[in-house]
Formats: sequence, C-alpha cells, structure tokens
Amino acid sequence: MAGKKGPAVEPEEPSRTAGACVLLVLAGVVTAVVFAISPTAGVLAVWVLGAVLLWRAAGRMSDSSATPPAPLSGDVYAGHGDEIERVQEGPGEGLTILYPVRREEVDET
Repeated sequence: MAGKKGPAVEPEEPSRTAGACVLLVLAGVVTAVVFAISPTAGVLAVWVLGAVLLWRAAGRMSDSSATPPAPLSGDVYAGHGDEIERVQEGPGEGLTILYPVRREEVDET
C-alpha cells in the first residue's frame, strides 16, 4: 500500500529585509574599519560613496516618473487662443494635439 503524500512544502525565500540588514551591518563594519585606520580616510570614503550613490540615483531617473498631464476637459490652454481648428489624438495614450485657428484666418466680422 502506497503511503499518502502530504502537501509539498515549498522552501521559504529569504526576506529582502533580512538581506538589507546584513548589507547595512557589513557597510557599518567596513566604515568602522576605515575610520579606525584613518579618520581622514573615513571621511573621504563616506563623501566618495555618497557621490557615487547620488550619481547612480540621478542616472536611473527617467521622464516616465513624471506626472502625466490632466485630461482635456474643454479648457483652452495659454497660447491656444479661444478658437481651435481641430483636435487630433496623438500616437501615445493620452496625447492630444490642439491646432489653433491662425489669427490671419479668423474672420473678424
């Protein structure tokens, strides 16, 4: 008689928080060792590390994190005037192109 197999136990994944704590402790130990060797080298190392991290963070930034413009609701935006000749939906989602009537073309009668 074959024994019943229980539910398969999945191995736990290590926590990301635990990994971050380990890296933080290691960074603290390395910083303490550098400061123990030379306080000047320790200050210099902290400044260099800060500059490198700032450079990486600035390099990762993109325009995709910018807030998208509000949808058009019949409002006329500055520079468009009161009259719009035609409205065209652009290739991207939420992109609307407004073509204002040129002042030469407006009949002032």
